[in-house]
Amino acid sequence: MHKWMLSLVAVGILSACGVDGEPVQPSLNAGVSVSNSGVHTRGGVGLNKGPLGIYLGF
Repeated sequence: MHKWMLSLVAVGILSACGVDGEPVQPSLNAGVSVSNSGVHTRGGVGLNKGPLGIYLGF
């Protein structure tokens, strides 16, 4: 599972830096929520190029 995830990240980084053409602007989402059960954080990074989109959330 880790090799698959690292491969996906490597492809995303290579496509974002412009190796295969025009650089792609990555998107970033982050947030913090507070509730009675505690404090929770969330976030994600995404890349979109044409009809292909990759989003990695945590």
